[in-house]
Amino acid sequence: MLSAKQTVCKWRGVARYWSLTVGKRVALDAAWSYPHPREGYEDISDYFAFYPGKMDACYVGKQKVKAQPGEFYGGWITSKILGPFKGEPGTEFW
Repeated sequence: MLSAKQTVCKWRGVARYWSLTVGKRVALDAAWSYPHPREGYEDISDYFAFYPGKMDACYVGKQKVKAQPGEFYGGWITSKILGPFKGEPGTEFW
């Protein structure tokens, strides 16, 4: 279900957010998309990105991912990705 939430990325443009409902469970603003991205990013217009921390589980291949810290970032962390990771307290300005 389309949410009222919107954010703006200076590169990609306006992001729209989506809430997911499965049975009686609702994950608010669990996914986002760029329906009309800025020039140079048109290829992402038909795709959705998901916050792994709002899902029961997300996988890259057979590996369960860890959500990037914080509520702003939607990064998917696997054992092959090395930190440090932005999103922890004190990391918002680097």
